[in-house]
Amino acid sequence: MGSENSQLHILFFPFMAPGHMIPMTNMAKLFAARGVKATIVTTPLNVPFVSRTIERIETHGSATAKVDIQTIKFPVEKAGLPEGCENSTSLTSHEMVKIFMKSLSMLQQPLELLLHDADCLVADMFFPWATDAAAKFGIPRLVFNGHSFFSMTAWESVTRYEPHKKVLYDSEPFLIPNFPAEIKLTSMQLPSLFGEEVETDFTKMFKDAEEANMRSYGLVVNSFYELEPAYADHYRKVLGRKAWHIGPVSVCNKQEAQDKAQRGNESSVDEHECLKWLNAKKPNSVIYICFGSLINFDDSQLVEIAMGLKASGQQFIWVVKKEKNGSGGKEEWLPQGFEKRMEGKGLIIRGWAPQVLILDHEAVGGFVTHCGWNSTLEGVTAGVPMVTWPMFAEQFFNEKLVTQVLKIGVEVGAQRWIDVIAEVVENSINKEAMEKAVKRIMVGEEAEKMRSRAKALGDMARRAMEEEGSSYSDLSSLIEELKVWCPRDGTK
Repeated sequence: MGSENSQLHILFFPFMAPGHMIPMTNMAKLFAARGVKATIVTTPLNVPFVSRTIERIETHGSATAKVDIQTIKFPVEKAGLPEGCENSTSLTSHEMVKIFMKSLSMLQQPLELLLHDADCLVADMFFPWATDAAAKFGIPRLVFNGHSFFSMTAWESVTRYEPHKKVLYDSEPFLIPNFPAEIKLTSMQLPSLFGEEVETDFTKMFKDAEEANMRSYGLVVNSFYELEPAYADHYRKVLGRKAWHIGPVSVCNKQEAQDKAQRGNESSVDEHECLKWLNAKKPNSVIYICFGSLINFDDSQLVEIAMGLKASGQQFIWVVKKEKNGSGGKEEWLPQGFEKRMEGKGLIIRGWAPQVLILDHEAVGGFVTHCGWNSTLEGVTAGVPMVTWPMFAEQFFNEKLVTQVLKIGVEVGAQRWIDVIAEVVENSINKEAMEKAVKRIMVGEEAEKMRSRAKALGDMARRAMEEEGSSYSDLSSLIEELKVWCPRDGTK
């Protein structure tokens, strides 16, 4: 039990990747703002990633909100990984991924040294052993996997009924069975593990994670009920899974521009300059393009994106992973003179962007996204329609939610799930497809209807996080339940 008799103490242990660390850090801030003692556990090299986002926390009532950080050493040398390899963004091959994922189990013992002072452990799905670790200390383990109710329900249905094995061709659509809506996918759009006939290290990892999830106390979900009510109900009532929706957690950064900008890595552009550029634009006149922290496009695909943006005639902010190389900062992938011709109309950010800050600006009227759940939910919260370009993980599921269920986006035409560790994203979407999709969400009657629906969902997202809102209430219920489970007198 914790040293403070009146305060619940929860440890948050995120997987070492931006898409997992960002929402769990925000989650810790939300719990802390409600009077819970919150501690984030991570490795030394990942401390800067979380520390700069927890300096200012909005408090409710008179509670003193504070998030602590505890470090545990990552066994890089023992695992046979290069020095400094403590985050998934540093992995460049399947072999490194395999070593990295296997080495995660070495973190169990150092984590357990911290559990004696905790009442609950919120641990990422990629730490299946965390359920047993928490059980040793008689405390509940909550799982965080960073997915929506929609994608978790779809994943469960495809896993259980295997509809992808009943079609003749990879490109033949199949209906997701026992699902609240008629949604079709193809085998090409499913994660590669669905096609494995023999158990591999990765399929075993997901199998172990699912088994540990089933034995855990439940899941915390970064979503809100009004966004996907049929799927939240299906997941909890039909599939019988215990889960709490407590999002969108990014709303905890709503107070100041600096809060929104300090999301994850240090931004590659000054937020004040970014705001100055946006402030000069009319409402809903800028489209924001970002594909997350892992996507690496080849030069020809980048050229198609650039030419599609130019042809669309829209003002844009485009986040690109590519660095300027060599002499004079020349970039071979950019069409000759592109950046100069787009000066004032387009802003290219190389590296990390203050995404929440940009999306929340009134000048931004659309978002081209890879459909990672963090980005998707941030787009929903900002009330902007989306061009969907899914590539890996559960992103094709998220695309269907955005385009077919919520009807706040259009598909750019991506057809194939890719391995982002082993593959560079090759030229699969031409400039015409890019131009057409961007125009559809930015101009015309269809765009206005999508924007109206998106704005309504954005309002619902913010209300869900306000006092007595659906996510606020679910978080209250979870905290009260944990207090009953973990009474401060040491009895259970």
